Amino acid sequence: MNEFELKAEVREDLGKGASRRLRRSGKMPAILYGGDEAPVSLALRHDDLFHALENEAFYSHVITLHIGKKKVKAVLKDIQRHPWKPIILHADFQRVKAGEVIRMHVPVHFINEDKCHGVKNEGGLLVHNVNELEVLCEPKNLPEYIEVDVADLKAGETIHLSEIEAPKGVQFAELVHGHDLALVTVSKKGGEADTSGNDEDASEGEGEEA
Repeated sequence: MNEFELKAEVREDLGKGASRRLRRSGKMPAILYGGDEAPVSLALRHDDLFHALENEAFYSHVITLHIGKKKVKAVLKDIQRHPWKPIILHADFQRVKAGEVIRMHVPVHFINEDKCHGVKNEGGLLVHNVNELEVLCEPKNLPEYIEVDVADLKAGETIHLSEIEAPKGVQFAELVHGHDLALVTVSKKGGEADTSGNDEDASEGEGEEA
């Protein structure tokens, strides 16, 4: 399993002007919040985070932040990117604690697409309906990704979230709230597969926070 570490320092000089000066020096602003402690404004090297983000696993892993002599376990909750430049403007980190459940989005990996029955033998089109899923788990059980095997999927069929076995110690947030998402579909030639079914409840509850 990948392990990620970042060096950071507490940022005392706050405000837009201070953030601009920070970025000109090759660093960037961030915030650390959560747990029983107050939020802390941080500064870290822009390139360190930028290169870490090139690894998909970084988004769904517990990260060790080295803040001075202190080590803090955290997860990346949000990033703000420049609209067109390859620049990270700000990052949000959330403290995590062993034994406490966290809510995270993890990527979905669809495997055996080249062997998909509905595409290979029936001329259908594989349609991804999601690219990430929200999970509830303790930090030690946080999965790097969720795997969905589409090898046996036939034209006109859909794989729903309820058909996927969650990793040990992990719950799918959508199922907890009664939303059985359609994950992937093979549309038929000249038409679309019916992906309604169990999604009726989900559409009625649209807008509800997971």
